[in-house]
Amino acid sequence: MTNNREETMTATVDSGETVGVAVVPAVTQDVAGMTSAERARMPLTLDVVKAAAEQHGVCVRPVLGEVVDLDTGEVRMVGVRCNSTVASKCPACADRNRRSRMAQCREGWHLDHEPVAERETATSDQIELVTYRSDLTAEYRQAQGEQDAEQVEDLREAIREADSDLRREGVRGNLPNVDRPAAPAPVRSTRRRQDSPNLPRRKVAKTTVGREFAGKYRPSTFVTVTLDSYGKVRTDGTPADPATYDYRRAARDAVHFASLVDRWWQNLRRVVGWDVQYFGTVEPQKRITPHAHFAVRGSIPHAVVRQVTAATYLQVWWPNHDEIKYSGDRMPVWDMCAKGFVDPITNVPLTPWADAVSDLDTPAHVVEFGSQVHSKGILGGTEEAGRHIGYLTKYLVKSISEVVAVDDSARVSEHADRLAAELAITPCSERCAVWLLYGVAPKGTNSRMTPGRCRSKAHRRETLGLPGRRVLVSRRWSGKTLAEHKSDRATFVREALAAAGIAKPEGTDRTRLMWAPVQAGDPHAPSRAELLMQMISQRLKWRAEYDQAQAVLAALPRPAPDEGLNLSATHREAA
Repeated sequence: MTNNREETMTATVDSGETVGVAVVPAVTQDVAGMTSAERARMPLTLDVVKAAAEQHGVCVRPVLGEVVDLDTGEVRMVGVRCNSTVASKCPACADRNRRSRMAQCREGWHLDHEPVAERETATSDQIELVTYRSDLTAEYRQAQGEQDAEQVEDLREAIREADSDLRREGVRGNLPNVDRPAAPAPVRSTRRRQDSPNLPRRKVAKTTVGREFAGKYRPSTFVTVTLDSYGKVRTDGTPADPATYDYRRAARDAVHFASLVDRWWQNLRRVVGWDVQYFGTVEPQKRITPHAHFAVRGSIPHAVVRQVTAATYLQVWWPNHDEIKYSGDRMPVWDMCAKGFVDPITNVPLTPWADAVSDLDTPAHVVEFGSQVHSKGILGGTEEAGRHIGYLTKYLVKSISEVVAVDDSARVSEHADRLAAELAITPCSERCAVWLLYGVAPKGTNSRMTPGRCRSKAHRRETLGLPGRRVLVSRRWSGKTLAEHKSDRATFVREALAAAGIAKPEGTDRTRLMWAPVQAGDPHAPSRAELLMQMISQRLKWRAEYDQAQAVLAALPRPAPDEGLNLSATHREAA
């Protein structure tokens, strides 16, 4: 028997203020006569609340935090967004992050002015601090020569404080390390390989803005680069012959893909002669090989892009790691006396990293791009530009494994398993614990290492060889960080509300707030369902205020271009 009636539900926020009243139909269902299977199909309260949160764009995995106002002593419990970038974990936060990335890409792509001003000149305080640090360094060297351990430690602490003062004064960049390395790194030849095409080299100018054509057009470029082929593949990306597919080279290329991309940008800037800026995303192809899409500021001929791509390579000067020496029950063990790993049978220490790389004649691996490279000129403000921005950020809300969709078929899943198995035994850095399997003690070897077990994302199944950042942005792209782009969205909303006459209280000085996580079992902590309902109610209130502001602004006379709000189309869309 079902009884329908209408109930009024009132949601409150932390301050106790009523922020919204909604009339919803409440359905009371007699479950006494239902079977256990029928009752099991009924949705749980939390599931319904989470569905409502997703519908209204509210974070479904908020972190409960306790904030104390140091001026008033007020203590509140608030929900902080999880800021996940994966939609399967939190659709609202993932979509918010994607929109911020779209705004970042759009603002920097077709700029007609330099986004970053010239560096400021050094101040007298900064010069005085550098002089003081120079004196400390000289005294530190003298104390080291006299082997005065106590004086050395005191001076080291004074140098740390001087470095902190320099940071506070606004000095950025690396400061010289007073503790020189025990042995210099081996010097490798920088001469280009004989089998690699030569590239013209120009002095790189400081400008980042592309050329203007016909007095009014300033096109930019969209570029896609990918890795080489490792064997013939089917339409679903799986190898036509798994036995001959080069999984080893595929794994190594994926691990070093980010370094190869950095080398590509160095070469491109030297060829074109100006500081090319970019916004790019790294994604896996169907064959689970990484490739990258880039929005490039300025127009670059396709012939130049192809020339740079063909001539770019990366030599990996690592010890040979083609043959595994330790596996199964026979693994290197830590020797307390030798302070390092030794052979479990002979007790002979493994080869230290410095010795393993000291006399290399040939690189252990060479990474190159494939012949498939795509570039296209695009004008700013066009529909095509917006379409390519959407394409760039399309997969940012999905994890690597979701993009590959390894569960689509047994053949795709087997292909991913083969690649993941090869990645598990491919060293990812000079400090990787996988080196122990090849009889080499990596940099920073310690007793906490487990042979063959590296915590880097490069070896995880869910990354499939794309362990680094999914978004690659050059330093002078838009002159703003991602956090500053997000702040612009909040500023847009506040200005829109103020222009519509909707008064909002002044923001609290965040330096006068003390944040702390809520301890487990706190009796005052709301349940997750209650917290989500509070956030939904607050979200509805904000949306109603924003819609009201938009309606008021739409009814006002349109101001002159230089008299209205300083709000770009990017911010209007993002808000």
